[in-house]
Amino acid sequence: MPVKSPVVANDRTYAAPKTCAIAICLDGCEPEYLEVAIAKGLMPVLKRMRETGTDRLAHSVIPSFTNPNNLSIATGRPPAVHGICGNFLFDPDTGEEVMMNDVRFLRAPTLFSKFYEAGARVAMVTAKDKLRALLGSGLKFDEDRAIAFSSERSGETTKAEHGIDDASEWLGMPVPEVYSAELSEFVFAAGVKLLKEWAPDVMYLSTTDYVQHKFAPHDQGALDFYAMFDRYLGELDAMGAAIVVTADHGMKPKHDANGDPAVIYMQDVMDAWLGQAAARVILPITDPYVVHHGALGSFATCYLPDGADVGDIVARLKALPEMLEVLTKAEAVAAYELPADRIGDLTMVSTENMTIGTSAHRHDLAALKEPLRSHGGLTEQEVPFIVNRVIDLPNAPVLRNFDAFYYATKAAALEEVSA
Repeated sequence: MPVKSPVVANDRTYAAPKTCAIAICLDGCEPEYLEVAIAKGLMPVLKRMRETGTDRLAHSVIPSFTNPNNLSIATGRPPAVHGICGNFLFDPDTGEEVMMNDVRFLRAPTLFSKFYEAGARVAMVTAKDKLRALLGSGLKFDEDRAIAFSSERSGETTKAEHGIDDASEWLGMPVPEVYSAELSEFVFAAGVKLLKEWAPDVMYLSTTDYVQHKFAPHDQGALDFYAMFDRYLGELDAMGAAIVVTADHGMKPKHDANGDPAVIYMQDVMDAWLGQAAARVILPITDPYVVHHGALGSFATCYLPDGADVGDIVARLKALPEMLEVLTKAEAVAAYELPADRIGDLTMVSTENMTIGTSAHRHDLAALKEPLRSHGGLTEQEVPFIVNRVIDLPNAPVLRNFDAFYYATKAAALEEVSA
């Protein structure tokens, strides 16, 4: 049953698509990756889309991590609305640090659930399973109108929980390794098959940034990845879908001239200033998949002890050459649109080629085989925003990556354009 009327989700109105509206989140896609691959002739489809469609740069939400941005794209709103402000959360009431990947942390419905309620067929494929439950919140899988699964757990899917039995067998591809480019390729291949055989009205494809953490834009691994993506993009485009290509965040080198991680251990700094464990530094980048970044990113939040002189501490932090921006809680809530009850007393953003750690002994960097590349700060906020149709768009900072479905559905509501 196609959607007949516009759909309202979180106080935004989305057009009723006449063809499939697809948003593709290329995890960690620093704009330079696309520029280099296109210049080398490896992305003819995306090159044509930029020339004949609409090509802009947008801003991600801060912190520029995976979970906050994917949920912003899924809800069309910033973290202050949906509540997911990191991969990782500190609960000061319990003193526990927990993963923020449970549906109980989500404070707003996804636009997918609202389209589903309106009668649409909704599909989403993620690389890692940590996002699948959050993105699939509110969907029901007993009416053959919703499919949501991850590449990571594609061999375990069931009709009752994911809308499809054994997605790996269905696709004819083995379950990929978590740390591989194939994890994202599985997402693209599944998107093509779903569009061809299942005909969703709205589809979200979200990848992993394993390649971007591992390879710089000119490295062969990155070039191979974007050439591969371009082939699948061509198949989706040829079937007439309205497509927005964006990213959850960029990616920058975070190492010194010797290739060693560039990091300032802020828990150690706070311990020296305020006493052992008086303050609590939290790294929202933390998740179960730390092999490629060692839990080192460019954003941190800090809980200060009662009676601490916040102004003095902020001034001392700002004086550190490793810091790009230090804000109080009130300032961070206003500037980054964050939920006040889920961040500390202040936030810290490091400079372009610097990361923030807790204590040196708490980071196992032995698994880092290449010079560190990471994200989380303001210097990774700029992301591509490319539409395969001509559509009127602002540019960054007004244009946000979480506008993806607003413009994808708007483009899909136009008269269909032959590929």
